[in-house]
Amino acid sequence: MVDTNSALELRERIFWVPTDLEQLPAHKEWSQRLYANIITLARRIMQAQGLRITVLGAENIPADGGAVLAMNHTGYYDFILGGVPAYLRGKRMVRFMAKKEIFVNSFIAWLGKQMRHIPVDRSAGGASINVAVESLREGNLVGIFPEATISRSYEIKDMKSGAARIANAAEVPLIPMVCWGSQRIWPKGGKKDLGRSKTPIIMVVGEEIPTTGDAEKDIDALCFAMKSMMEQVRDLYDDRFGPFEDGLPWRPASMNGTAPSLEEANRMDTADRAARAARKVKEAEQEAAKSERKEEKKLAKRAQKQLKKMSKWARKDQK
Repeated sequence: MVDTNSALELRERIFWVPTDLEQLPAHKEWSQRLYANIITLARRIMQAQGLRITVLGAENIPADGGAVLAMNHTGYYDFILGGVPAYLRGKRMVRFMAKKEIFVNSFIAWLGKQMRHIPVDRSAGGASINVAVESLREGNLVGIFPEATISRSYEIKDMKSGAARIANAAEVPLIPMVCWGSQRIWPKGGKKDLGRSKTPIIMVVGEEIPTTGDAEKDIDALCFAMKSMMEQVRDLYDDRFGPFEDGLPWRPASMNGTAPSLEEANRMDTADRAARAARKVKEAEQEAAKSERKEEKKLAKRAQKQLKKMSKWARKDQK
């Protein structure tokens, strides 16, 4: 557990951190100007939004060398917030693993490649695991959302074992992180608030989870740690920024909010997966039909050319 009673100080008009958090010089990664400029832009946007981000336990992130940062996932803003604790550790950068669909746009794909993020093909994840392990061995921080998708219930979902397998293969620390409040900014399927909302957010970085090589056992330990940290951060959030009324959409059902229960959210995710699979089948069928029509047109053109040749030969024979 992280000490939540320590005195806090304001850093850069946006980050509240323990007064004893060591201010480190910028890591050599900060020389990667494109990524550094994007982080600077994101920081200014968050300042303009008036976000108040409390970060506890950032000292658990290594000041140098590789580590897997495993974080819960409650909103689309998590890709921005997930890099904040590392930034506070000497302006370190996080290489996120994200589903390949995010990189479909050519410009986004180019940016992702320049920042060395890692696309994940969820139907064949082995290649991305190898890329992540190599990145970690090079001394990078790799960010993973082990729930694999946004939690509509705002509870921690069942986790995939990839984070544990990657950390163990690369022989780097597996570090749990939780974030609470980002679902108030841009949730999945809910109303987003990207203006000057002054939304408070609390992030907690836990101590390393030792890996044993048993991925299922290790991911269970990670899940237990993150659930315990989430209970801690929610209590802290309500104590510092509450009280909150019942029936709020950004609060889980277990806290008298109107977000779907974990079971309901799982059913919704299952329905979404089935719908995506059906769309893919339909798209494949449409593509196959399109290819078939093109082939038929080619064959028809060839047949017409052949008929013209035969007609020409027949006229010559008649002469």
